[in-house]
Amino acid sequence: MISQSHKFTHDADAIAFDDKHRKTIQFNISRYDTAVNKGMARYNNVEEAKNQAASIKRDVLQNWDKYLLQFEETISNRGVKVLWAKDAVEATGYIEQILTENDAKLLVKSKSMTTEEIELNETAARMGCESVETDLGEFIVQVAGEKPYHIVTPAMHKSKGDIAKLFNEKFGTPIDSTPEEMTEYVRQVLRKKYTQAQIGVTGANFLIADIGAVSVTENEGNALMSTAFPKIHVVIAGLEKIIPKMSQLGLFYPLLAAHGTGQQITAYNTIFTGAKQNIEEQQSEMIVILLDNGRTTVYEDDEAFESLACIRCGACLNGCPVYKTIGGYTYDTTYSGPIGSVLTPFLRGFKDFSHLSFASTLCGKCVEVCPVKIPLTDILLSNRRKAVEQNLRPIAEKILMKSFKLMSSKRIGFDFFPGMIKNVGSYPLNYFGWGSKRKMPKFSNQSFSQQYKKKFEIQKKHS
Repeated sequence: MISQSHKFTHDADAIAFDDKHRKTIQFNISRYDTAVNKGMARYNNVEEAKNQAASIKRDVLQNWDKYLLQFEETISNRGVKVLWAKDAVEATGYIEQILTENDAKLLVKSKSMTTEEIELNETAARMGCESVETDLGEFIVQVAGEKPYHIVTPAMHKSKGDIAKLFNEKFGTPIDSTPEEMTEYVRQVLRKKYTQAQIGVTGANFLIADIGAVSVTENEGNALMSTAFPKIHVVIAGLEKIIPKMSQLGLFYPLLAAHGTGQQITAYNTIFTGAKQNIEEQQSEMIVILLDNGRTTVYEDDEAFESLACIRCGACLNGCPVYKTIGGYTYDTTYSGPIGSVLTPFLRGFKDFSHLSFASTLCGKCVEVCPVKIPLTDILLSNRRKAVEQNLRPIAEKILMKSFKLMSSKRIGFDFFPGMIKNVGSYPLNYFGWGSKRKMPKFSNQSFSQQYKKKFEIQKKHS
């Protein structure tokens, strides 16, 4: 079976020079960049806002257990059931139990990456329950039989023509449908699903410790609709989503919106403090599943733990030159881009996914745009070191690096080999590992020190 690393290299090579894909991504991210520039311009001092957000998130990591237990106690006092899931298997077991107890045949779900992480849709299908994505982008990729391409913009890789063709094939809508017409079609489909569903599922953008509440932000109203009609509301949230105080939402809401979509604030911001009350005499219930699934492993690492400060705005993906070249699917994991490259080795194992931490130019753009100042490049480097220490890198790479170290550690090493020999040694990289569309730079016949020494001697001779 092909390894994840080789699959990544193969998929990256296939997509990197796909002109259609590149054109679609460049167009969509250019619109994002324009919107975000406007969003940032609304701030008098965006760096100060980021510093405050980073400080709060570091406080959370220093007192993680305290805030999580405070959240559990406060929300439980209002009748909300809180379940702790150590991994995807345990979370899936809870879901299966909820579906069985409620004889659920239809589930509506708002956008949630944690549900992607535990493959909730697949679990529901296995239990004979239809799970319907209600976010427009998520709905599109579900209809296409795909996973989200981006943690904020699930269908970023599709043009309006792609979606019109997909809807024509699946629903018989006109091939020349406009975005407005397709949106209206989906709206009518979902209205029926909302009113018929037994279970409504959301994620959580923030878990608020002091009041014991779940905050969900969205732009379409689909999360509100997913919780308004079903009698059971299930929240699936990662442990890292906790913040200490409700008053801090005034800082985080605009930061998340500005970095995620360029908005001043997301269109719908809902704070759930408990189950619906006395709705048509039906008994309503709210259940919160707090998901670990490797997060405490990240927390235990002295170098990577700060990545848990992430608020999932997606800014690092949109700024990353690697992500914009190879796309979201190449990573073959729930979380892509720089934050995914940092987290995934811990969540799914260094043996299979350490290569993602090498999928970076270390240009620092991800650090520059991060609203909570996660040192992503530092963590990527520490992950690389861990991969080397665990002997997870190719033997050829180890030999190559030792040879390079031997040659470059002292000036005499570079001076000893003429440029022709260096060029012959690097020539195979034009065909293996470096990419067929690029060429290795050529070495000069003499090293810099040799050229400098020769030039200095000539000047000295004529002086």
